[in-house]
Amino acid sequence: MRAGDDAARPPGRMLVLIRHGESTANLEGRYAGWSDVALTQAGIEQARAAGRKLRQAGLEFDLCYTSVLKRATHSLWHCLDAMDRTWVPVVNSWRLNERHYGALQGLSKAETELAFGRDQVRLWRRGFGTRPPAAGDADRLGIQNDCRYGGLDPADIPGSESMQDTVVRLELLWDHAIAPSVASGRRVLVVAHGTTLRAFSRLLSGLRDEEVERMEVPNGAPFVYELDHELKTERVRRL
Repeated sequence: MRAGDDAARPPGRMLVLIRHGESTANLEGRYAGWSDVALTQAGIEQARAAGRKLRQAGLEFDLCYTSVLKRATHSLWHCLDAMDRTWVPVVNSWRLNERHYGALQGLSKAETELAFGRDQVRLWRRGFGTRPPAAGDADRLGIQNDCRYGGLDPADIPGSESMQDTVVRLELLWDHAIAPSVASGRRVLVVAHGTTLRAFSRLLSGLRDEEVERMEVPNGAPFVYELDHELKTERVRRL
C-alpha cells in the first residue's frame, strides 16, 4: 500500500465477540442448547477476566448484544461490571441463542457417544447441515409459553437446529440490527454462544462449511474483529 492510501480509504469498523463463561453444562459435559443453565464460579471469573482485558486494551462500547439465555446475559453483566461500564445499553435476542440441540439437550455427551457412536454424534454436533433428533412437543410448548419468545411465531420454534439453521437466523439479526449499528460507527460487543459465534465467523470471514465445523470457540476469550467498510473481516485478534 502506498503512503497516503490509508487517508483516502473509508474508515474500518470493529466488532468484539465473546463466548459466555463456563456453564454448569460445560462442566458436566452435557448438551445445553436452549436450556437455561447457569454459569459456574469459574465461568463468572472468565467473564470478569474478559472485561478486564477489554478495559486494559482501552476498548469502549456504545451497544451490546446477547442472547436470552442467562449464561450469556450474566457473562455480559460480569464483563461490563469489570469494565465499570454497566450503563452501556444491552439488546437481548433469541437469535443469538445457542443452537437448539433437540432431543440431545440435557444429555451427557459421553453417554450419547456410547449410545449412538462417536461418528454419529460428531455429525450431529459439527455437521454443518445436520440436525440432531428433534425434541418432543413438551419442549416446543415450553418455549411457546416462555415470555422470552413471545414475539416468535410458534411455527418457527425449532425442534432442533443445525449450524446452517443457526447461521440463517443470526443473519437476519446481523443484517437488520447489528450490521447497521457497526456501519454507523457504533462500537458493538456481542456475548453469545459457541455456535452463534461460529455463525458470525461464517458471515464476516466467509469460512467454508468444513472450516466452521472445525472451529473451536473458547469460553470467555474476547475476539476483536477489525472490519473493512463492507463489514468483512480484515483481521481477527484474540485478547
